[in-house]
Amino acid sequence: MASMSPTSPRFPRVRSIFPSASREESIRVTEILRKETVGGILLVVFAAVALIWANSPWADSYFAIRDFEIGYEPWHLKLSLGAWAADGLLAIFFFLVGLELKREFVAGDLRKPSTAIVPIVAAVGGVVVPALVYVAVVGTTTSEARGWAIPTATDIAFAVAVLALIGSHLPSALRIFLLTLAVVDDLIAIGIIAIFYTESIELVPLLFALVAIAVYGAIAQRFRQFFHVRPGAAWLILLPIGFAAWGLMHASGIHATIAGVLLGFTIPVLHKKADRSDDAGPGLAELFEHRFRPLSAGFAVPVFAFFSAGVAIGGTDGFVSALTDPVLIGIVLGLVVGKPLGITVATWLITRIRRINLDPSLRWIDITGVGILAGIGFTVSLLVAELSFAADSPHYDHSKVAILTASVLAAVLAAVLLGLRNRRYRKFADAERSADSEA
Repeated sequence: MASMSPTSPRFPRVRSIFPSASREESIRVTEILRKETVGGILLVVFAAVALIWANSPWADSYFAIRDFEIGYEPWHLKLSLGAWAADGLLAIFFFLVGLELKREFVAGDLRKPSTAIVPIVAAVGGVVVPALVYVAVVGTTTSEARGWAIPTATDIAFAVAVLALIGSHLPSALRIFLLTLAVVDDLIAIGIIAIFYTESIELVPLLFALVAIAVYGAIAQRFRQFFHVRPGAAWLILLPIGFAAWGLMHASGIHATIAGVLLGFTIPVLHKKADRSDDAGPGLAELFEHRFRPLSAGFAVPVFAFFSAGVAIGGTDGFVSALTDPVLIGIVLGLVVGKPLGITVATWLITRIRRINLDPSLRWIDITGVGILAGIGFTVSLLVAELSFAADSPHYDHSKVAILTASVLAAVLAAVLLGLRNRRYRKFADAERSADSEA
């Protein structure tokens, strides 16, 4: 599937993916990827420790810590540490998702339909095809079908960690494509959790939660410059309101992480017109990203991985039992096969239909590599697995084994393919430097 030449008579007017990607955008993306890389490494380390501990002679102590309950019962907040990690700490992660989504739609590559259409369609393909693969394996009438959304998510931190380790010379356009694809993927995942994994809704707490979010947003909008110059003010003023919104959202029956997304959406991206100038600096949303991303990538997500990835496999017999579970087969095939197939085919179709060419620095094999990398569905996949099956169901542990297995497999396959591509791009860069030095 070679890309068409920009001068091809068939497509006389050709647009490129991310034609407006500037040096500033590349620098911003590089900064985000650097922080996500560290978070991805921590995520893998914490998950590995949990998995080893949960299958060691001291496994009882791990599960005792994970299931230890703490909190205020009258507010329905007496939760296990594992639930606090899934419902509470992940709200920080989803708050960052909300910030990034709003920034992309207001001032980033998704603000223009011409540049937004490709990653949006690619992300949709990367959600629909894995879900169809999963349903094809487990069927539509079984209890296992409830896990259809597990293989639809992409873990940006884990994926970026792999890309950083093997992709030092890959084109910046490929990194931007991965990040933008993952942002849209997160948006779809948020919708899936809110719509399909909410069993009942308490209207009064939900109404108060929305009021708290509105107050939070009004204060952030009105005093954006104040929060810009005083970093501690957000902790003293916005954090208590945000926590109240989170608690009320939790009480409403909607997954509490949705509160994090909505709070992120309320943060202004741009300065007020009166304050806009060349030296005004980043907007409040981007500033909050810089301040809170280390907390998310370095603490919240790894701790969630620690409490979620600790699965007691049960020795050889347990592993064999997991391998024969249709849920495991569906998840692994969905992530390892469905993700790259859906992303690559959807991208190819939309570029042909809309007459959009790949960035000149990219090839279709690179897009396929990103599709395989997107098959690393870790953080959000684990969250959806916990929402899909009861803790006493065998599918609960089997689905987590599947996510871990598929994520490792996707990481290895992507590392091999993109590693070969990286070597090729490095040769091109070395040849260009040699030619420049000779000139």
